[in-house]
Amino acid sequence: MRDQEPAPGSAERRLSTRETAELLGVKPETVYAYVSRGQLSSRRAPGGRGSTFDAREVERLAGRNRREGGGGSAVPGGELAVRTRITLIEKDRYYFRGVDATALAARHTYEEVAEWLWTGRLRPGVTFTAPDASVAVARRAVRALPEHAGPTDRLRVAAIAAAAADPLRFDLSEDAVLGTARILIPTLVAALPPVLGDHRDQGPLAHRLWARLSGRPADDVSLRALDTALALLVDHDLAASTLAVRVAASARAHAYAAVSAGLGVIEGPLHGAAGGLAHRLLLEVLDRGSAGPVIAEELRDGRRIPGLGHRLYPGEDPRARALFEILEGIPGAAPALAAARDIEATAARRTPLHANVDLALAVLTASSGMSYTASETIFAVARTAGWIAHALEEYGERPLRMRPSGHYVGPRPPQPLPE
Repeated sequence: MRDQEPAPGSAERRLSTRETAELLGVKPETVYAYVSRGQLSSRRAPGGRGSTFDAREVERLAGRNRREGGGGSAVPGGELAVRTRITLIEKDRYYFRGVDATALAARHTYEEVAEWLWTGRLRPGVTFTAPDASVAVARRAVRALPEHAGPTDRLRVAAIAAAAADPLRFDLSEDAVLGTARILIPTLVAALPPVLGDHRDQGPLAHRLWARLSGRPADDVSLRALDTALALLVDHDLAASTLAVRVAASARAHAYAAVSAGLGVIEGPLHGAAGGLAHRLLLEVLDRGSAGPVIAEELRDGRRIPGLGHRLYPGEDPRARALFEILEGIPGAAPALAAARDIEATAARRTPLHANVDLALAVLTASSGMSYTASETIFAVARTAGWIAHALEEYGERPLRMRPSGHYVGPRPPQPLPE
């Protein structure tokens, strides 16, 4: 219902700030930013409480934003808002297509959650398999890498090799992209060198991935923990890597290239590699028997404590909570769990930060005999499904809409030619 209806016989219709913000798809403070830039005019509401806006002017601006931004809008502070139906994060919880993500991960496999993310439909019992030709070309490419190549190097090369072997990769129809996704994800896993000589390339994806991460045989609870971790990490709104994927998809890069863009970003220490830092911290605490001296050295050297806090969750990271609950049922994880709680409690004396998913992943990898790079692999494989979901959504938008304008702050022309 409109707060300000036009007077009888008047052609003008006024909107409140709240209504204007809803129509433009922005926050109320952004409405006033439009006013300050001269893109909207305002008038004090009767009684002097708040402002009103000409509905026709607001609708023209909304239409222009849709044409120029295709659903994205710039907001003060340099952030980009993109309308999406995939993931919602609010009040220390997150949701996939409106369904609690931790509940989905507790009841369904990674592949089932991925299908839900892509299509809004569940496919009970679905497993992803890759044709031998795709796996063979990816493995050859990965084997050619230097021995010191990291997990993201291997995954990125595997994705590029699989793309080169697929003559239909430029088909961006929904069915074709979904077909690519169901082949690409198991290809990435199969291309990784196994730690165990006797490895499997059949069954749930988590079972196949375990053999690439750990030299220990897996029990059912440990496999469930890995599968749940994959499902929990499948998407997390517009993280840096996901934004890179959407930019690539906006330019109509094919799905393999869009995933490669995400893999290029995920390697940073503030993103996919953060779990490895938490893993190393956890091992040091286990080695020294107490978190106190370890954290003291981290702070003395000017480093932040990995595995604690998240800018989107003022309280507890729901992904960490869900993964910790499963890890508590694994007897071999008890020492690493105790070390993680010690890290959290020690750091809380200074700042009340909760454990995030990186610390929970570190408990899983450290207690399972995995390398510190394992969490990066888990993160990248899991997030590939989310990247595909965002690429699909972006293919339905206006091409090249992810083209922000630069705010030039250099010297004004004309400047003399350099000597």
